[in-house]
Amino acid sequence: QVQVEESGGGLVQPGGSLRLSCTATGFTFSNDWMYWLRQAPGKGLEWVSQIHTRGGTTYYADSVKGRFTISANSAKNTLHLQMNSLKSEDTAVYYCAKDRAGSGRGKGTLVTVSS
Repeated sequence: QVQVEESGGGLVQPGGSLRLSCTATGFTFSNDWMYWLRQAPGKGLEWVSQIHTRGGTTYYADSVKGRFTISANSAKNTLHLQMNSLKSEDTAVYYCAKDRAGSGRGKGTLVTVSS
């Protein structure tokens, strides 16, 4: 059964950092793109970042560029998102997924940026 599970969210003050993790089971990271998406309260699903699990090529949304870093460990089938300099507008449920539409995403992990 293909499954992903996101973790690492929480409450953080503006300017703080969090590291999100995603563990995949039922499929392996091999020459695939993997994605981080987010959904803020009352808004639609938003693409945040993506990485090619073999080549390591990364892309970021303009809103997070320079603050977030995506990484993947193919041996462990894990995906990470290091988030620094967090802003209130980063508050959202964060998902990892196999495509930009959010296919196969898990339940997500809530990130709340607030003082």
